Amino acid sequence: MAGCTNPQSTPTVQSASCENPVTENDVLAAQQSWGEAIVAIGKAENPEAEAQSTLDRLYGYDLGTVLFKPTLASNEPFRGTEKEALSYFVSGSISEDKGFALAPYNNVRFENEGIITHCDTATSMGEYFFTKTDGSEIKVEYTFGYVRDENGDLKINLHHSSLPYQVK
Repeated sequence: MAGCTNPQSTPTVQSASCENPVTENDVLAAQQSWGEAIVAIGKAENPEAEAQSTLDRLYGYDLGTVLFKPTLASNEPFRGTEKEALSYFVSGSISEDKGFALAPYNNVRFENEGIITHCDTATSMGEYFFTKTDGSEIKVEYTFGYVRDENGDLKINLHHSSLPYQVK
């Protein structure tokens, strides 16, 4: 019986089927891909098609539920469908969406507070920084969850982000 444990904690959970465990490097590569995709959407000739490709490649809507709470959403704070996620990235079906990924950005940089891996899943939390074309940065707090698909690729099944708390 093959087991899989989280190397960052005391091994207490075992799984009978963990043939291809998610590693920290897998998560770092997925984060790099996500950042590059956000930059590509803003620079694309057809941003909607690029955003749809990003959702298809990097999010797990084809695997089941994706919990998506985008940063700049208040009237409808959650995006439960792929169509609603697309609206957030490039505007569309939800009136408050202005096309977050259209900024455009030159770079997205992750600073992880931590990464937890467990068999074919992982969770990461920290801050990511979006560099605009004028060189300014926007800091956002995030939590992403990942699951491995049948091809071995990591797909996002949890995306929560928010602006840092501001003392008033």
